[in-house]
Order: sequence, then structure tokens, then C-alpha cells
Amino acid sequence: MNSRVIAAIFVAVFMIGVSAAFGADYDHEVKAKNISFAWKIDGDKLLGKMSAKTDGWVAVGFNPSTKMKDANIIIGYVDGKDAKIYDHFGEKATGHSEDTKQGGSEDVTLVSGVEEGGMTTIEFTIPIKSADKLDGVLSADSDTVLILAYGDRDSIKARHKYRTSMTVNLGTGAVK
Repeated sequence: MNSRVIAAIFVAVFMIGVSAAFGADYDHEVKAKNISFAWKIDGDKLLGKMSAKTDGWVAVGFNPSTKMKDANIIIGYVDGKDAKIYDHFGEKATGHSEDTKQGGSEDVTLVSGVEEGGMTTIEFTIPIKSADKLDGVLSADSDTVLILAYGDRDSIKARHKYRTSMTVNLGTGAVK
């Protein structure tokens, strides 16, 4: 077979794979002031997309007990062309740090990150039932408290510019 034909087939297959990974269809979405979180439960994973009108970081947290305390927090930003994502745990109501610094593990997988036109969008996956005791268990059958936040700089140590929380059902998308 001609090497150009083989190269064209390879490129076509690669692009289909890339579009499938980066263009996930999400079943549910919540929005608040200049921030959104979309998600889909796919087997034993949650596929997530967080977007905010910022050139800084974006974050979503799951099931805090008070403010940020006890939340599994996924926080990311885009620095130039490089997207960064971190798995944090809310060790107190107003503070969080990397799971790995608290005896946990990094259980988030970066799918993509883009910063265009003043919007930062990060796509990721996390396990529904992580082996990390700091992550907790997510359920499609019950309510989940979400924290949505963003900052105006590419530093996860910078305080949030905006923060909100809401209760959702991850399976139905219903907001309470």
C-alpha cells in the first residue's frame, strides 16, 4: 500500500480518537455567575468539564461538610499551551492542599485544557469510587454537594474571585 495512503489512514484514525477524547458529550450541566460544570457518569468514572470566564484557575469540589472542608477538589488552569490539573482535599473550611501531601493519591486524569477569549475550560475524569479515602464516593443515585469556583490567576494558591455551592443529583442532573 502506498505510504501516503497509510499516513492518511493513520491521521484519520488519530483524529477520530482525539475528537472522541476531547469532545465528550455531557449529560448534565449547572451554571452560576460566569462558571459552569458539565458532567457524565460513564461506568466507574465521572467525566467532567469546568469552564469559567477567567484567565486563571477553575475548580469543582464534591461533598464538603462545611465550606471546603472534606471536599474532593479538582482544580486546574492553562499556562500558555500547557494545562495543569490537581486533586486536592479540603482540610479545613477555608483551605485545601494536594491529596498526596495528606496521605492520599492523585486520582484525576486531565483530558484537555484550553484558554481562549477569556474563558478557561478544563476537562477531566475521576473515579466514582476512588480507593483514596480523601476522595470519598460519588453516587448517581443520591444528592451531591458541588462547589464551583474560579480565580483570576494561574496560581492555585490565589484566592478565588468567585465561589458558589449547590446540591445536585449526578444521575438526573436535578438541582435542589
